Amino acid sequence: MLGRALDELVTNNENEFNEAVSLTERVKNGEFVQIETVRNRKDGTEIPVSILGVPFKVGEEYSIYGIYRDITDRKKAEEKLKKSYQQLERAMEGTVNTIAKLVETRDPYTAGHQVRVAELAYAIAQELGLPSERKDAIKFAAMIHDIGKISIPTEILSKPGRLSELEFRLIKNHPLSAYEILENIDFPWPIAQTVLQHHERTDGSGYPGGLRGEEILLEAKILAVADVVEAMSSDRPYRPGLGLNRALDEIQDKTGTFFDKTVTQACLTLFQEKGFSFKN
Repeated sequence: MLGRALDELVTNNENEFNEAVSLTERVKNGEFVQIETVRNRKDGTEIPVSILGVPFKVGEEYSIYGIYRDITDRKKAEEKLKKSYQQLERAMEGTVNTIAKLVETRDPYTAGHQVRVAELAYAIAQELGLPSERKDAIKFAAMIHDIGKISIPTEILSKPGRLSELEFRLIKNHPLSAYEILENIDFPWPIAQTVLQHHERTDGSGYPGGLRGEEILLEAKILAVADVVEAMSSDRPYRPGLGLNRALDEIQDKTGTFFDKTVTQACLTLFQEKGFSFKN
């Protein structure tokens, strides 16, 4: 080891060596350094390490106090945890897809609607810069947001004409029915609450709770906009599709009363500037 630099001893390729030299220089210049990376044992095998570099002065010059800690066991535990989380995520996605198929057996229109709403809601969440966990939560909520319609008679769901007042009241009850189905499933996100609130409106005119403004979850505000755009632009048993332009005009006209301004703008940007279109 005599006459050789430490950085040369603990690395075995150019990239590792350059990184090590850079870290050493930073500490020699008085900077505190703490990172995780890869270094090499005496036999050349790589190990994950945490590096702590602390500068201290001896006279007018900096010396270095350094610790390399083997974190192999921790990295193995993290990888195991990551795989467990991925398995849980797949199981949860399977649960959501199964629930969505329950709706499909009752109402094919609603099934296709949920898939497209999920597609748009996820894109809006992405446009808003939400973290991946919230984007996934919005997608899953959208996939099953009309699950409450399984409690509504099929003849009402597929009725080609205008609904009676009683029939419309039954339809309006579907967010609450959905909540009662979903509230006991231990999702890691507020799926049940998002579904419950997707017909709430920022001015308090929505249902079932008449919530206003900040009382409504952002996830539900995103779902509300995606729901209306897809529903208006697509065919329904009681009318042909009104077209995308009409749907976008609707959310723009009712921004600030029915719909959140930031969410509406993100949706308009997707269609008008970024070329978004429904894949399904």
